Amino acid sequence: MSGDGDGALRSPSVGSLSGIDILPDESKYVCTLSAELIAKAREELQEKPEWRLRDVQALRDMVCKDYPNLGTCLDDAFLLRFLRARKFDYDRALQLLVNYHSCRRSWPEVFTNLKPSAIKPVLDSGFVTVLSHLDDEGRHVVCIRPDRWTPSNYPITENIRAIYLTLEKLVQSEETQVNGIVILADYKGVSLSKASHFGPFIAKKVIGILQDGFPIRIKAVNIINEPRIFKGIFAIIKPFLKEKIANRFFLHGSDQSSLHRNLSPRILPEEYGGIAGKLDISTWNELLLASEDDFLYDVSHLAIPSDYMPHDPLMSGEIDEKQCDDSLRSLKTQLYSCY
Repeated sequence: MSGDGDGALRSPSVGSLSGIDILPDESKYVCTLSAELIAKAREELQEKPEWRLRDVQALRDMVCKDYPNLGTCLDDAFLLRFLRARKFDYDRALQLLVNYHSCRRSWPEVFTNLKPSAIKPVLDSGFVTVLSHLDDEGRHVVCIRPDRWTPSNYPITENIRAIYLTLEKLVQSEETQVNGIVILADYKGVSLSKASHFGPFIAKKVIGILQDGFPIRIKAVNIINEPRIFKGIFAIIKPFLKEKIANRFFLHGSDQSSLHRNLSPRILPEEYGGIAGKLDISTWNELLLASEDDFLYDVSHLAIPSDYMPHDPLMSGEIDEKQCDDSLRSLKTQLYSCY
C-alpha cells in the first residue's frame, strides 16, 4: 500500500505474501521507491541500491543454511522487508524472520485461518482502520479504537488478528518499509471490564510480535482520550517495551492541540480536530477485503522447526494455567488501584 500525490489510499502492486517458497529467479524484484526514498533508505537503513540484491542473496543463503525447514518465502521483495526493518544487519534480519514465523506458528488462536474475510466483523465495527492520508513524513496512520469492540461479540484475539492483517497489508509497500507507520489509539470509553481482557499474557505476546516478530518500523504511538484506567494498562505494557519504543509513546489525554503537534490536522478526521472530513472506515475495509488472495497461504499449521527453539516461554506458548490466573489477579489489582 502506498500514497499517491495527495496521500490517498491505493492498492499496491505486489507479489505473494509469506509462507510460499518462491525461487529467486522467479521474484524479478523491481524497486518502486522514488529517488527521494532511495536516498532516505541509504541514509537511515544502510540500504545501498548497488548492493541490494547481493544483500538479499546473503540473507537467503543464511536461511537455507541455518533454517532449511523454516518454510518461508524466499523471494527478493519479501526478504527485503526484514533487511530494511533491521537496517541491513544480516544476523538481526535473520532472527526477525525466524521470530516472525515462530510467532505465527505458536499462537493458533490468532494465526489460524488468518484472512480478511475471517475478521470482517472487526473491520465493520471500526476497531482498526487506516487514515486516508499520509502524515507529513509520508507514513500511514493506523487508527485503533477499543471503544468500538464489544467483548460479548468476539474475543480480543479477533482484534489482534485484524491489526496484524492491517500491518501485513501495509508492509507490502516499499514506501511503508522505509518510512514506517504511526499508530493513533483512541481509548475513549475503555472500561475496567474491557481493559481486563488485555492481561499480561496477551500484552507480552502482542508486544513481542510488534517489537521482535514483524518487519515494520513503528515510529510513533499516539494515545488520545485515555481514561485513568490507562495508567494500569500502560503499567502492564511498559515492562515489555524496549526503551526506544517506550520513548515513542505520546499520551495526549483530551488535548487535541497536543495531538496536532504530532499529527497535522490536515490528515486527521473531524473526530480528532482535523480537516480531513469524517473518519472513513469503508475505504480501508474494501481494500483489505479485496486482498483476500494475498492471505490464502496459512503457515500456522506448520510445526515450529526443530532447529529453532524460542527462548521466551510466552513466545513459544509454554505458559501454565496458574501463571495466567496469577497474572489476571495482578492485572485486576493494578486496574482497580487506578480509581
